[in-house]
Amino acid sequence: MDIILLLKAAFLGVIEGLTEFLPISSTGHLIIIGDLIGYNDETSKVFKIVIQLAAILAVCWDYRERLMRTVRGIKTDPVEQRFVGLLFIAFLPAAVLGLMFHSTIKALLFNPITVATALIVGGFIILYVEKRSYHPRLNSVDEMRWPDALKVGFAQALAMIPGTSRSGATIMGGLIFGLSRKTAAEFSFFLAIPTMFAATAYDLYKNWTALHASDIPVFAVGFVTSFIAAMWAVKSFIKFISNHTFVVFAWYRIVFGLVVLLSAYTGAVSWSHP
Repeated sequence: MDIILLLKAAFLGVIEGLTEFLPISSTGHLIIIGDLIGYNDETSKVFKIVIQLAAILAVCWDYRERLMRTVRGIKTDPVEQRFVGLLFIAFLPAAVLGLMFHSTIKALLFNPITVATALIVGGFIILYVEKRSYHPRLNSVDEMRWPDALKVGFAQALAMIPGTSRSGATIMGGLIFGLSRKTAAEFSFFLAIPTMFAATAYDLYKNWTALHASDIPVFAVGFVTSFIAAMWAVKSFIKFISNHTFVVFAWYRIVFGLVVLLSAYTGAVSWSHP
């Protein structure tokens, strides 16, 4: 058993779990750190799918009561039916555009330099959003209507560009469109469930030939660490945004992106290119 490989798996699992639901781009971090530690081969593509699945399962567990209420009431409860409808509407833009441009985006944009640039741009967008006057008109997910969900869905579609951050795009979009901080974050988490399950299924279908029984221990380590880290991150994030803005995440994105670009410019790190 390759201990170094298992340590890489555990490290990347923690990174995925911590960053998936924060507005700092988990995909971007996995691309940059995977490239840095030399784990960016074909097997790593499936590994990243597995640890992303673990992160979304952690959210399903964390919100299991609401999800079970939705499942039980989907046939008879108008509130739950409308909630599912909102998620479906918000899911559509990314689903349609993802099917159209998935391969092109992965071929051209999945590299550290693009990610670093997107991190910086996204950081400045967060700073801009936070400086606007903030008067939320929706204080719970149940108050949302289909136009609100569609707007958030189009914001999520921007996250197909690696480094943008799915949660960052949906949360910032939610704030711009009138959602409270907690509502924007919670709807982002709920929307992640169909979005990430669909993306995971599609990516597994595209990369199933890279699956090998010998990789199961590595995948298992990454899965467990990602699940645990995501459980902690979601709960901590909700508590944090109750009393803080997203400015700290903006500056983190900007600094991290600049470090990557500077290391490429100086030749300190030989980053991969498309």
